[in-house]
Amino acid sequence: MFFGETAINLDGKGRLAIPVRYRDSIQEQCSGRMVLTYSAFDSGALWLYPENEWERVRDEVTRLSTFNPGHRSLQRRLVGSATALELDGSGRIQLPLTLRQVAGLEKRVVMMGMSSRFELWNEAILNQKRAEEERSMNVAASEEMSRLVL
Repeated sequence: MFFGETAINLDGKGRLAIPVRYRDSIQEQCSGRMVLTYSAFDSGALWLYPENEWERVRDEVTRLSTFNPGHRSLQRRLVGSATALELDGSGRIQLPLTLRQVAGLEKRVVMMGMSSRFELWNEAILNQKRAEEERSMNVAASEEMSRLVL
């Protein structure tokens, strides 16, 4: 299970160093093999999965009927844009240029552990999103959220 947030600088070749605290878990789960794709919900973010968790998500998404335009859109966004990656000997992954450009990932990236996957954000876009969410949180809280004891 992944949790927490780390600000990371991409190197000049677009490589991201996976934080040391996650490397052993990633090696155990998937031998360093991961899959990167767009976020299903947020522009400006990428999702990074251990390969075995990605396979579960991929299978679930591809089972959706292609007769529904929303399903096709989600399939293109997640499955069609997915890229297999592998940690190198220094614990880095190479982020493809096309995915970096669409998500706006430049030098400064925030990596967030979100249980079974990671989210990768442009730091400025994430800070802007957080400010927007803070302003709307009280209005947008669902019944399920209102019952949480935090």
